[in-house]
Parts: sequence; C-alpha cells; structure tokens
Amino acid sequence: MSDPLSSTYVSSRTVLDEPHILPLLPLKNVVILPKSIIPIIVGRDVSIRAVEAALSGNRLVFLTAQKEEAIENPSINDLYTYGTVATILQDPVRMPNGALKILAESMYRAKLESLSLDNNYFNAVYTELPSINCTESVELQALWRQLCKIYIAYTKFDERASTHLIENIQTATDIDNATDTIAVHSNLPFDERQIILETVDLHERILLLCKYIQREVDILQTEQRIRSHIQTQVEKSQREYYLNEQMKAIQKELGREDHNSDIEDLRVQAIKLNLSQEAMKRVEKELKRLEQMPPMSSEAGVSRHYIEWILALPWQTSTQDTISIKQAERILSKNHAGLGKIKERIIEFLAAKKFSKNLERGPIICLAGPPGVGKTSLARAIAESMGREFVRISLGGVRDEAEIRGHRRTYIGALPGKILQAMRKAGTKNPVILLDEIDKMSRDVHGDPASALLEVLDPEQNKTFVDHFLDTDYDLSNVMFIATANVIENIPYPLFDRLEILSLSGYTEEEKKLIAQQFLIPRGLKEHSLTKTQFKLNDDLLIRIIDEYTKEAGVRQLERVLTKLMRKTIQLLLDENNPCKNVKITEELLFEWLGHPLFKKTSLTKATKHIGLATGLAWTEVGGDILEIETSVLPGKGNVTLTGQLGEVMQESAQAALSYIRSRAKELGIKPTFHTSKDIHIHIPEGATPKDGPSAGITICISLISALTQKPTRADVAMTGEITLRGRVLCIGGLKEKLLAARQYNFNMVLIPHENENDLKDVRKEVDLGNLIIIPVKTMDDVIQQVFFENPLIAIKEEKKKMRTAKQKTSIKNLA
Repeated sequence: MSDPLSSTYVSSRTVLDEPHILPLLPLKNVVILPKSIIPIIVGRDVSIRAVEAALSGNRLVFLTAQKEEAIENPSINDLYTYGTVATILQDPVRMPNGALKILAESMYRAKLESLSLDNNYFNAVYTELPSINCTESVELQALWRQLCKIYIAYTKFDERASTHLIENIQTATDIDNATDTIAVHSNLPFDERQIILETVDLHERILLLCKYIQREVDILQTEQRIRSHIQTQVEKSQREYYLNEQMKAIQKELGREDHNSDIEDLRVQAIKLNLSQEAMKRVEKELKRLEQMPPMSSEAGVSRHYIEWILALPWQTSTQDTISIKQAERILSKNHAGLGKIKERIIEFLAAKKFSKNLERGPIICLAGPPGVGKTSLARAIAESMGREFVRISLGGVRDEAEIRGHRRTYIGALPGKILQAMRKAGTKNPVILLDEIDKMSRDVHGDPASALLEVLDPEQNKTFVDHFLDTDYDLSNVMFIATANVIENIPYPLFDRLEILSLSGYTEEEKKLIAQQFLIPRGLKEHSLTKTQFKLNDDLLIRIIDEYTKEAGVRQLERVLTKLMRKTIQLLLDENNPCKNVKITEELLFEWLGHPLFKKTSLTKATKHIGLATGLAWTEVGGDILEIETSVLPGKGNVTLTGQLGEVMQESAQAALSYIRSRAKELGIKPTFHTSKDIHIHIPEGATPKDGPSAGITICISLISALTQKPTRADVAMTGEITLRGRVLCIGGLKEKLLAARQYNFNMVLIPHENENDLKDVRKEVDLGNLIIIPVKTMDDVIQQVFFENPLIAIKEEKKKMRTAKQKTSIKNLA
C-alpha cells in the first residue's frame, strides 16, 4: 500500500479560541461525524425555526446528539457537549406533515459551552476543537496502516462496504478526515460513534476505531462460521430444517433461551383464562403446530396472531351491574332534557333487570330519530347508569359481511370482525355495545352485513356466535346491544324484527331552550373560559336564535351559533380600543354577528281570505313545517299540472282529491264537465325541496274546491290528513311536529283526522300548544264546514230550496 500521508496536516481554516454562536439543531439517535454528508428530517418547531434562522444567515448550524431519544424539549444537560458545525447544502424540502428535510455537511468538531434562547429557538455558544497529534510521524503512519488493514478485512465480510471508499483510504493524504470517514461508513453503535466524536487526539481516535472495527470483524466471522457449520449438517432440499437449525445455532451462540419458553407462557395463560372446551382445543392445536415451526416463518406469525387474539378476548371477565333506579334517573336527567317516553322505557328495562336476576334475554333497543337529538349520548348514559363498559361500533358505509364476521385466516392480514374487536376493547363479556347508524349499511358482491347481524342480535343464536377468524363459538348473550338509526325504513325487515324501536322526535322550541340553558351554554362558557357575567343572553333572544337562525331536529346547529356568539364576545372583550368587562347580547349585536335571519317563521301571504290557496302541515326530519298549496283554474282542455317537486304519493293524493270533487261537482256548484274545459295547475312553493306523503290530501282538495268555486278560505286555519275517493279523512303521522309548526306560525285552528285524537292526548302531555284550537274531522264535509267563510255545500242546498219554492209558486199560480 502506498504511503497515505505525504506531508504534515495543515488546517485550511483559522481556528479561533473565542466562543462562536450558531443555531442549535439537536438530533435523536444519530451522531454526525466531521466530513460526512447526511440528510436530516427536522420535525420539532424549535428545530425548524433554528434551520430557518441558519438559512437566513450563513447556513451554518451546530449539530449535537440527545442523550435520551424520548425527550422533546431538551435542555443543555440532556445534550452531549461535543458536536459538529455543519453547513446546509441545499434548500430544505417541506414534507407533507410539516417537517423539513435538509442535507447537511458536517465540517469540524466543536464543544457546546452554553445555550441561549433567541426568537423561539436555541443558539449554541461553542468553541472549535481542532484535532491534535496530526503531525506526520512514524507512530501515526503505523496506526493508520493498521486501521486500513482492519477496515479492508471488515469490508470482506460486509457486502455493503463501498469499493470506491477502499480506494480512497489507500491514497488518503489527510489522515484526520480519512479516519472520520471510515468511522462514518462502519456499522458502529450510537455510543461508540459519540466516543469517536469526542476523541480529539488523532492517535487515540485511530486506536479506538481499530478496536471497534476489529470487534465487528470478529462478530461477522462468527456469523459466517455458524452458517458454514449448519450448512454442512443438512441437505439443500431440507430448507425448513435448515432454517430451524440456523436459528438454534444463532440463539446458542448469543446465549439466548429457546423460543419454546414463549409457547409455554401462552399455554399457561390459556389455562388461567378458563377458556371454553372448544376454544382450548384450538389453542392447544395451534401451540403444537407453533412448536414445530421456525419462529420467524410467516406461518408461525399467523398462528401466534390467532392465539393472541383468542387470549385477548374476555371469556370469563365481567363487570357487576350497579343498577340503581334513582341513580339511573339522575344520570339520564343530567345528560338529556326532555325525551320523557324514552327515559321511561329505559328505566322500565333497568327495573326489570334489577328485580329479576334470571333475566338474561334483554331487548335489543333501537333509538330511531333525526340527527342531533342525542341518540349516541343516550346510549352512553345507559351504560353509565348500569356501570358497564361502553363501546361504539360505527356501521355507516359498511358493505362487507367480513366487517361483522371477520376474515378467514387464509387471507393475508386477516382480523376478527367489528363485534369481537369491540369485545376485546371492552375487556368484559357484558359491555354495552352501540351499533351506530345501523340504517346506513349497504350490500355488494362481498355479502350483506345486515344479514350477518341477524345472528348477533338474536338472543337465541348469539350464545354460539362464530367469527370466521376465530372459527369457534363465542358467547354474546351477556352483551347489551343498542342500535341507532335515522330512517327505520332503510333497515331490512328481518333485522328490524329483532329490534325494539324507540322513536326520538325532534326537540320542541321549549326543549331546545332548556337544553341551551342547562347544557350548551354552560359547556360553551367552560370551553371558552368565560363566566356568566361576561356573556349574557336573555330568553327572548335565545328563542329568536332557535326560530330564525337554526332549522333542525336536534341542537347541533344551535350549539354552533351559540359558540360563534361566545367567540365574538371574546373578541369584544379583548378589544383594546373599547375595553369592557362583560357583553350583553342585544338585537343589534345579534344582527351584526349573525346577519339576517335564515329561517323566518312567517306565512307566505298576509291576506285573511284566500281563493285557491290552502295551508297544510308537513313533517320533516328537522321538525314540522307548513305547505301552502296554490291552485289556478284556466281555460283549456282538462290538463292537470303538478309542480313543486312532488313525489308519487303526493301526486296520487292530488288525483284522489280531483276525483272526489268530480263525484260531488253538482253539490259544490261546479259544472260536471269542468275537467274537460278547464286546465288545473297545482303548485306547492319552495319548488327545489322534494315533497311526498299522503297527509296533504285534504289540503289539496280544499285548494281545488276554492279555485273552482271561487269561494275564499280562512287564512288562520291549517290542516293535515289523507283523503279517500269518498271523502273520508284518514290518520297521519308526525302529529306532534305538525302541531308545533302550526303554533310557531301563529295559526288559530288546526284540522286533524279524527283517528289521531288519541295521539293528541299524548301530545298535550308533552308540549304546551297554547291557545291553538284543534278540531278532529272525519270527512271532507267537516273540513269544508271549518275552512270556508261560506260553506259551498250549504249555499247549494239553499239555492236548490229557493228553486223548489219558486217552482211551487209558479205551479200554484198556473192552477189558479
């Protein structure tokens, strides 16, 4: 080998004794040696600011390693004193997670003296550490040649070593830099790299590096000897045996225990869990297979994963029910306002559970209602009142049966279904599991998840529930399942048949006000660190917010509006120009902060009399609403036009109403041939909103009669009911919401079907309908009598009576 050092080493820079200051960049689990170029990911905010400060200056940073990787905000005591000064070669690259990727070149050693905080990043006060004993000498030559010899031997065992690096060290002229380069490309642990960095004396550094690399050579030689020893004992065709022997030899050489001890630990754990007989057989079978497999094989990983899942499930662990009726009532009232029937049904179930200790088959409750009315939080309150663990499973968008039953172990990455995953998360065999959005499941070529739930929710079958991954029976009979849904019509009937539906209707105006006062406002004040004196909102403005700025069945939008008012209040409290200690929400502030009302509770017309116009009541997912149905009669050929995004059922109601009018045309004073000489146009405003349902039948009929007879209707009367061809008025749904809508729109009278009279009694118990007059009707004659100022049927009868009297008088005169 040629002489690597031909002259005395001379530094290319001037070394200064006084301290320097550079931005500090602490590193985790990596030591940067001089003359090395390395990419660095900078993720901490303080480090990112340090890099930005370096880029705005001379692009130099001080690099040093942390003593402990887990420390996020290291102090000077958490850092190694010795580091390097590096320059940033390229502009950093911004990563998707906000971190920076830089390429840094370490130049020379330096010692950290102190830290100073500047502009939210640390500056390192350091002194340079030039290498000593770098002068050419016989001892240095001997040390260098020994290092080169050992490193060349090392590269014969390590295939990753670069041949280009070997050529460079053989012709090196700068031993100091070449020594650090060898250290960089050697597989040295973190601590040893730090020792190399802190060794300023070149002679000592070369000796240490020789020692470390020679140890690596000895380890690599031992590994090669092990491989050669095993290869001579087995044939090439016996690959499985070869891998097993290789692992045994490695473990023996390293002094590690046999992996069979882990298998024995799993067996002991299975015995302690008191598994079912079938499950224990499967675990024992898999453990025997695992003993015969190489521990690093893929089959061993699958078997171990299967055993660990069985052992992670709660087979015998359960929580003791702490059922107290008063406690349950207190918890339900604390978390939810209103919902009287729902709370009563829940208390009823808890009372039966407490009274009968043999009651194992509990009902599968399904909380059905519009979004935002508190279905999920109600299920959580049930679990809290029973003292059970609560786990939520989201079924929205689930379309694969394997999501419920799990995948078979033959698939790569197979896992149990959501049910067993929830059981593992709960840790007990009797939790409360919420099946959220059960109506949002779909089906595809991978199966029907709703059908898979049939076994889960059937008390007669779920004692022996079989997950495809476990392939053994698991008892779900102790689990209390609660489902939630928005639209129960979307639930398949076999699944619907297993559910006990508890309907949650939308909150009334008074209930929303109570929820806002007791829950939403206190929670918002706590989250925003406001007090009751700093944020004042009276009841009238709260009602106005509910009526004019929200339109929903629940209270989510109301909470958003109240939160916005609180943020605006904080902005006003922090205004330096107009300081104030508290803010009282006024109508002016409400208009300024929230803008114009979005949902005005006003009728579309102010007239007291209508011709061709009738007001109906409708149910929507966000509560009740009104429908103003307009009818125009024009000269034509008997065409009927329906506009306003009407569904098929509502169109059929219009046809039924028209047929009823034709059957009673003479009694109503309408020409029997009107349907051939007149065009009829029926329109329901807000045409962009789809509308459907039969409950607008009598409203459409009244609108048609008014337009055809030119008789005005009363503007203060609203109505709802389905019509038949004979004029009977049939029952409808959503009575509570419709009556509340009539009250909010200031109607004086509401006509409802006579069959809904019993529902009216329940509604009056729940809500205050004020002075609203509610009249049950059986037929269209009853409806006509209440709606028109002048009853067309009575007018026709009187006219016929006058005609008969006139004819009689004429006959008497002729006889005379």
